[in-house]
Amino acid sequence: MADMEYRGIHQTALTPADAAEFARMLHDAPGPHLGRAPVPVLVHEPDTTPAGRRRALQGVYDAIVARIGEPTLYGGSAKGPSVRWRDGRRIVLLAGDRQQVGLSVHDTLTLEGEERRAFEWGGAWSGGEPYDPAFLPYVWQLDRSGPGERPTSRQGGRPAADLGQFQYGLQLLLAAWVEQLPVQVGTDWASFCLTSAVDRGRQLLVSYSLEDGLQASIDDRDGENNEDRARTMLARGWQSRDRGWWQTDFPDPGPENAADLAALVVTELCARGTRAPEELRARDVSCKDRGELWLPGLGVRH
Repeated sequence: MADMEYRGIHQTALTPADAAEFARMLHDAPGPHLGRAPVPVLVHEPDTTPAGRRRALQGVYDAIVARIGEPTLYGGSAKGPSVRWRDGRRIVLLAGDRQQVGLSVHDTLTLEGEERRAFEWGGAWSGGEPYDPAFLPYVWQLDRSGPGERPTSRQGGRPAADLGQFQYGLQLLLAAWVEQLPVQVGTDWASFCLTSAVDRGRQLLVSYSLEDGLQASIDDRDGENNEDRARTMLARGWQSRDRGWWQTDFPDPGPENAADLAALVVTELCARGTRAPEELRARDVSCKDRGELWLPGLGVRH
């Protein structure tokens, strides 16, 4: 269930109006539909870009929210959205991947139990293997105290095994934010601050918003302000220096920019002495200082 394919037997998608009415049915009278295959509300062409998928989902998402209200939990996986209208007995799930987005309804205990196992194993065949964040049911989730009932506990996950896996998880998270956040929270920004036990007091900020794009900045006020230092920082991938902070911006990011920013972050951390994910912590994790933002796909403490 947690790693289900959202293609089912349906060949065509519902219209936004029909999707909204179907969501109301699942929300108000879930019984006959519990555990059934998702019904498509979007079917993407193979060459659809992330921006194209985002635009297509916006109309469907807005129609559903207008019909049944804001979700209990916003969120998304590395493959697509994972939005939930939740209470103690059922979860209406709007979720999918790069081919298709569907609506389904599930028994709360059953779905969350299956997802708990996915977070514990993450596609690995044994506890000794690192899991793949791409298999997680969601890599980010936002609780803004919306209608319904929030879970009594958060899903946990295994930490990143090494900095390479952390970089991969960060890349997936940033790509997911670029495609998914604008649909669900509009122009609200999301951000976090990375700190390292081996470089105490230094902040490395990572953020995304529809208006400003993907951004990262590093506090380098204790560094030299000269040409040699500038060459070093530019070679790592930083773009400009402002009042002692080096920064890099991708105003209109694509998946390749998520990869670029993740690589820059890890390059900088390694250059300053970080050698393992357990030395890292994500602090001040927030979406416009409203609600609780959880990043299980990141693979570090927060």
